[in-house]
Amino acid sequence: MEIYETEEEQVAALKDWWKANGSSVISGIVAAVVIVGGWNFWQNYQQDKMLQASSIYEQLLKANKEKTTASTDKIAEKLKTNYASTAYGAYALLFQAKAKVEANELAAARALLEQAMASSADDELKHVARARLVRVLLAEGKYEQGLQLIANINQAQLGGFEGIYEELKGDLYVAMSRIGEARTAYQSALSAGKSSPLLQFKLDDLTAADDSNKG
Repeated sequence: MEIYETEEEQVAALKDWWKANGSSVISGIVAAVVIVGGWNFWQNYQQDKMLQASSIYEQLLKANKEKTTASTDKIAEKLKTNYASTAYGAYALLFQAKAKVEANELAAARALLEQAMASSADDELKHVARARLVRVLLAEGKYEQGLQLIANINQAQLGGFEGIYEELKGDLYVAMSRIGEARTAYQSALSAGKSSPLLQFKLDDLTAADDSNKG
């Protein structure tokens, strides 16, 4: 560190330093202000976008409750198109897929659910879309595709969906008349915490069928 003998020397040294470095300091300050300002603008923009999407989603829920199909589809399409980068875009796809299933348009439902899986950044939403897609494949008789879809899941990212997938595997195996594997899958679903009267009925039904065959 340089030691200056007088205040005049300190002032002179500071002036010399500023001449040499002042422009870069100013540029750095300006850049920092721009970055912070830009980030705040982006955060506000994203927040406004989410609020808008949330408002439209409420309209979608209302239209769905009132069973106004045309209005529901129109609102869902708006969400899907204008707010695809938000979770509400995926919700819209799920709504549209549900409507297609109810209309027995399974191929259209499958395409929408595949789009929801591909576009969503939320793991839980991906799981919901995937589980519904497996059910559509089951309804279409595409059992092997359903099993493969489940097999491709990263086991570390199952979260609370392990039991749901195991039950779906059991349903697929039953449809394929692979009863032993179905029973194992249902028991795994129970072990994973998926407990419901319907699941227990499915397991009991397999046991009853075995006892009947033995008799």
